[in-house]
Amino acid sequence: MTVLPNDGLALAAEFPSATHDQWQLLVEGVLRKSGKDASGAAAEDALSTVLEDGLATRPLYTVSDAAAETGFPGFAPFVRGSRPEGNTTGGWDVRQRHTAADNALVLGDLENGVTSLWLGVGEGGIPLSSLEKVLDGVYLDLAPVVLDAGRDVEAAAEELLRLYAARGVAAEAVRGNLGADPLGHEARTGTATDVATVVPLALRCAAEYPGLRALTVDALPYHEAGGSAAQELGASLATGVTYLRELTEAGLSVEQACAQLEFRYAATADQFLTIAKLRAARRLWARVAEVCGAPGAGAQVQHAVTSPVMMSRRDPWVNMLRATIATLAAGVGGADSVTVLPFDHALGLPDAFARRIARNTSTILIEESHLSRVIDPAGGSWYVERLTDELAHAGWEFFQGIERDGGQAAVLRSGRLARDLAGTWAARSLKLAKRREPITGVSEFPHLAERPVEREPAPEAPSGGLPRVRRDEAYEALRARSDAHLAATGARPRIYLATIGSAAAHTARSTFVANLFQAGGIEPVTEGSFEDSGATEAVLCSSDALYEEQAVSTAEALAAAGARHVFLAGRPAQYAGVDSYVFAGCDAVAVLSTTLDRMGVSS
Repeated sequence: MTVLPNDGLALAAEFPSATHDQWQLLVEGVLRKSGKDASGAAAEDALSTVLEDGLATRPLYTVSDAAAETGFPGFAPFVRGSRPEGNTTGGWDVRQRHTAADNALVLGDLENGVTSLWLGVGEGGIPLSSLEKVLDGVYLDLAPVVLDAGRDVEAAAEELLRLYAARGVAAEAVRGNLGADPLGHEARTGTATDVATVVPLALRCAAEYPGLRALTVDALPYHEAGGSAAQELGASLATGVTYLRELTEAGLSVEQACAQLEFRYAATADQFLTIAKLRAARRLWARVAEVCGAPGAGAQVQHAVTSPVMMSRRDPWVNMLRATIATLAAGVGGADSVTVLPFDHALGLPDAFARRIARNTSTILIEESHLSRVIDPAGGSWYVERLTDELAHAGWEFFQGIERDGGQAAVLRSGRLARDLAGTWAARSLKLAKRREPITGVSEFPHLAERPVEREPAPEAPSGGLPRVRRDEAYEALRARSDAHLAATGARPRIYLATIGSAAAHTARSTFVANLFQAGGIEPVTEGSFEDSGATEAVLCSSDALYEEQAVSTAEALAAAGARHVFLAGRPAQYAGVDSYVFAGCDAVAVLSTTLDRMGVSS
């Protein structure tokens, strides 16, 4: 029987407890009604969602799915947080990125909620000679500064330390990170760098600046090259271990070496996967520290950045929603610092409105949603705990593979890591092409008449190493072809939707078709006749029953009216006069590309 609570509200006292088997039987019944014959575990599998890295999200989690003991915040294995107090004392550090030498923007951010600065310096960023000007008026003892200087890291670090001394900031008051990441820079540029060159910075920080870190383990290059969550974790772990070896060989203890590292991860709109990834990352680094004989030093410091890969260039306003979910996930996942990329990040330099929305995203979640009041609010969820555990194992396995092949530097230089990431991205690209992974405003519900958002070009980012991919890139190429056609001819390529029967019979499929072709910049025409539409191709839209009665005759009529190609919206069948079929799960990118080719829209 149901266990009675102690509150006296025995509302379910007369009902027996349900079992997992009973629930499975109900699932089987629902599946049978939908035409699927599955029983037992297969029924549950039919409702599961396959993720990358061989993982799957099941439809139901119970106490039997509880993972291993996760401990408490501030204690190994640090799954529930690196610090005992978490972010409860004031929320996470709101870190804004700057790559332009604009002091007014820096001060404006700090005056309106930003608590630390992430400065891109040198190639593709702020000129080193302008660093002092950019930080003019900044209280360097209050606002931590994090550098991202690539090959110029040593010169940038010297300049920043000079500014601290010139402004009278005590060494013990300095906070931030010098941002040395030679392997991350190699991943970005393909230029090999000796890790040992940055060891003196770490030695100096350990000796003179107790609150300043010297190295960043940046996992963004692997995420932006199309890597999965486990690959991002494994590559970051391999990088961190490489740095740990160098620092301890130079004379630092494991505790001192760990204190020189900060880890940077991508936060995506996949809320639960991001939460689990950050929790798994702390567990994995705690394991490394434990193996190195310093279990208490494994409290990983995390900087989460909203994913550049998920940012779309079309309908960029939707990026605000993506960034909000990603920021929520980063906060719930326990990130120490969070950077929200502005919604127009993919278009160039953000404007004032975009920067304000970016910083206010964190402010609202902290101050109004009170997201940081509870430490690890996802902890105890059977789903999150199981996903954390599975992701940690997958990340550890990828890390071990890197170590077997000689370490992070070796797999970067051999091309092995690039091949792994490319394979993952190829599989994901197919899901994007088939719209199994929808992109709102791009592959789903595109808006052809939207006014383009224009921004000043951003500095050219370092390149030459791993590629930088975006989810929208295939659809962006299609839309660019349509835009060029519009500019050259005054009209977009068109397709005629030949609806058959009543609105009830054709609306579902005509809506599907309109969305599909607009994703490629092809304007659907639903009014009037084919002859008056200005289109050269047409799509039949109706129910299966009406297709049996009228598909052939309608296709013949369209061909007689001049249609060069006739589609049918529905599963492939054998209808005379129908040239091809479009349906949920078809390769939309291939369909749209070949359609534009036939229409004479140049690539």
